[in-house]
Amino acid sequence: MEVAGALQLGELAAAFAALPVFPLFDTAYFIVSVLYLKYEPGECGPAPLAARPALRLGAVEMSRKSPFASWLCAMLHCFGSYILADLLLGEPPIAYFSNNSSVILATAVWYLIFFCPMNLFYKCVSFLPVKLIFVAMKEVVRVRKIAAGVHHAHHRYHHGWFIMMATGWVKGSGVALMSNFEQLLRGVWKPETNEILHMSFPTKASLYGTILFTLQQTHWLPISEANLIFFFTMFMIVCKVFMTATHSHASPFAPVESFICPVFFGSISSGDTNHQHGASHEVSHAPPPPAKSKEELNEGTRKRKAKKAE
Repeated sequence: MEVAGALQLGELAAAFAALPVFPLFDTAYFIVSVLYLKYEPGECGPAPLAARPALRLGAVEMSRKSPFASWLCAMLHCFGSYILADLLLGEPPIAYFSNNSSVILATAVWYLIFFCPMNLFYKCVSFLPVKLIFVAMKEVVRVRKIAAGVHHAHHRYHHGWFIMMATGWVKGSGVALMSNFEQLLRGVWKPETNEILHMSFPTKASLYGTILFTLQQTHWLPISEANLIFFFTMFMIVCKVFMTATHSHASPFAPVESFICPVFFGSISSGDTNHQHGASHEVSHAPPPPAKSKEELNEGTRKRKAKKAE
């Protein structure tokens, strides 16, 4: 029974890994990616020369004022991972745009989400039960892209472990890694939101996943690629669907990271924190200059009277 169950699971994983992602899963990927773009708000910032605050366009306002810029942002959300991966491997960064079917499909999704009459398409795909299905389907594409990125880099660099990991990572989270560049197209510059400094769950999961796929590709992890794709996809689907349904931003890796990171990388001690606070307190509360003595004041008064008399 156990052997039969293992065979059935292996067949299921193999069938799942061979499942084509175009057009059904790619459509879901484009819908969720463009939805996240539409959620980007606008804000006001200080104008350099002054008369009034400079408007930093949100995604909706930009789609009305500059549809071409909005389309470029949407294409970065849909194909940013391919652009970064091609740059890493020394290939033309616009090579994926030769895939006319995908570009036309992503353009159609962008147009329907931003310009459909009465926002009907947006209301349908953003309805939570429907959105959860699309989120789950997007994770299928994400894991396939990680596996494909590692496999592609392994074909070019057989012993380049770090190249494999870098390529798989950007394939899985390239959209987030390009977020600062995408913000520039909307007139927003927020270097403090750098994804490497503040990794979201998909970025961390893509990093951990690409390590697993690299170990599998180099035969250090005794599991088939199909099984690894199946199990890691199930993990990503469960986590992302739960986080989306509960509107949670807490990472499932947080408990493990909070235990491991202080052991291997240390933590900020209270002494260091107090020292930093003490230094800032000393700077902000510098001692006032010494008051002038009575003799100095009288001398200054006499000089002013003499000058006035002259």
